[in-house]
Amino acid sequence: MVTGRAPHAILISGPAGIGKTTLALDLAAGLLCDDPDPVARPCRACRGCRLVERSRHPDVHRLAPSGPGDQIRIGARDRPEDGTVRRLASDLVLMPVEGGARIAIVERADRMTDDAQTALLKTLEEPPAGVTIVLCADDEDRLMPTVRSRAARIRLGPVAVREIESILEDAGVAEPPLAARLARLAAGRPGAARALARAPAALAARDEIARVLLDLLAADTAARLTAVRDLTARASDVARGLDRAALADAGPEGGATPVPAKRGRTGKTQLVAPAEATPVETGASRSGDENGVDDDALEESGAAKASVPAAERRRAASIVVGLWRELARDLLLVSVGVDRQVRDPALLDDLRVAAATLASPAAVNLVRPDPEVSGSDGAGGELGSFLGRLDEAGELLEANVRPELVLDALLLHWPRAIVT
Repeated sequence: MVTGRAPHAILISGPAGIGKTTLALDLAAGLLCDDPDPVARPCRACRGCRLVERSRHPDVHRLAPSGPGDQIRIGARDRPEDGTVRRLASDLVLMPVEGGARIAIVERADRMTDDAQTALLKTLEEPPAGVTIVLCADDEDRLMPTVRSRAARIRLGPVAVREIESILEDAGVAEPPLAARLARLAAGRPGAARALARAPAALAARDEIARVLLDLLAADTAARLTAVRDLTARASDVARGLDRAALADAGPEGGATPVPAKRGRTGKTQLVAPAEATPVETGASRSGDENGVDDDALEESGAAKASVPAAERRRAASIVVGLWRELARDLLLVSVGVDRQVRDPALLDDLRVAAATLASPAAVNLVRPDPEVSGSDGAGGELGSFLGRLDEAGELLEANVRPELVLDALLLHWPRAIVT
């Protein structure tokens, strides 16, 4: 694309943190590079490359989700505001400032509303001369078929663990032992590894969530339900840490500014279980002493939820669900004796202890299916079923189901340790 002729529109897709925006910026630098040899572009040394690297090039237009809904909006028809599709379209009609190409980078393009996608469609069909529009999407299926069909498509896959280690070490953000751990945690996403390396507090909160979830295997129903607030509070700490890391990486002009979250609890999560508890059915009322839960605590929880925007609570719940999925996967691997494939070696001892209380032949069937076994056990046992519930929980959160209800249901179905 740099040495020849770039398409007028490009769709780069792949998981969050895989490097979509990084590749888009590399392409922008290559198209705006001043080096006379096309093969050497981007040279990283000329004025154009330096301006792109510092996010200050006047001919690179970046658009990202913003606001409480974390969406890219269409904008007003007359005098559209910044950060909207109509404002981007009006900017692209203008002549380039530096006299070369113009590049528009739409980050997380799958967060565009339907109206915004429709508004962008006209620009994609009839782009101004010299304009290249790069759409970066975590889930390209959320884009309308008419948008996808008008762009050259590139899908990025996971990066090897050793390569991510090298990226972190070369950037000077992590020493070799930490780089090795983060490279495994990132599951092939160098951006995710870099963000955790720059946010040690977020990494610590992440570890705490994992250990609390393991502790809850042996907890009764009331303790599980009262842990929701602590889990989401620590997940908010993870979100804040990652936001600060993203701002530090981007610099003062580096794209959209994440919406700061409210300050939350920073102390170690404590699990306080009542002396006795009665099992609670999904959807049943949890008020009063009937189920062993304190009314005052519930009122305090309700007040806290009312003061936190729904988008922030949903994001915190999504973080918990994502970490939970990784933990359940590692726990299942340890249960079947595949310790070397565990994603977080730092939790290996804790996982072994937890797996010993959950070990059952049913868990083995998920990895080594037995054709003689039928029914739910043959499909993978409790952990296999729970992994399916985690996938469903992610879909429910995307559909704006109340985050606390989603987490409550997961906690009620989280496998229980066998007490001997």
